[in-house]
Amino acid sequence: MKAVVLSSGGLDSTTCLAMAVKKLGAENLSALSIFYGQRHERELQSARAVAKFYNVAHYELDAAEIFKNSDSALLNTSTAPLEKSSYAAQIQNNKSLRIATYVPFRNGLMISIAASFADGLYDDSVEIYIGVHSDDAGEAYADCRADFIVSMSAAVRIGTYEKIHLVAPFLCQKKADVVKVGLELNVPYELTWSCYERGEKPCGKCATCIDRAKAFELNGVKDPAFTLF
Repeated sequence: MKAVVLSSGGLDSTTCLAMAVKKLGAENLSALSIFYGQRHERELQSARAVAKFYNVAHYELDAAEIFKNSDSALLNTSTAPLEKSSYAAQIQNNKSLRIATYVPFRNGLMISIAASFADGLYDDSVEIYIGVHSDDAGEAYADCRADFIVSMSAAVRIGTYEKIHLVAPFLCQKKADVVKVGLELNVPYELTWSCYERGEKPCGKCATCIDRAKAFELNGVKDPAFTLF
């Protein structure tokens, strides 16, 4: 068994990487990062640092052209403002489940890319790890929801003759649960990046910063990412 971990350089995907390393060994997996034109390219630096820490092969692909016409606030090409409030507050204020930082079908695309990539990379059966969790699914992102991931999992499995299997270990859990597992695995969270801003340090005010801070608080520890600043 081999594995490809979709690695953004953030908290969730890095925890998945740690889990895959523990299960299969670093020599049996690869980390895959996809540039999609995101404004916070800083996360790709974190993905490289995390892959180096775990001594796993790291690949980067460019899918930015696909999203060039999107108005998502996460993209470099967008003029949409980046709201500094929680996902729940944004949904309430905008009166819409589709918030400004939604990138059209991003997880669907990334899962599809990872499946094609993994099929060519390995001859063995492959698990594709993705770090979606119920906090994102419940509030903000349709392509993090359980029914979406289950449907994509079936499509990938069928379309690859049962070779590729999608693994979403935190699908029905919350971000605090992700952190709990990561702390047990000694994940180097100080190397990760979650903030949507471009700065050298996390803004602490965007929705993903708010969620991350809450997840560490619920585990009774300080986010080690902030110890660097």
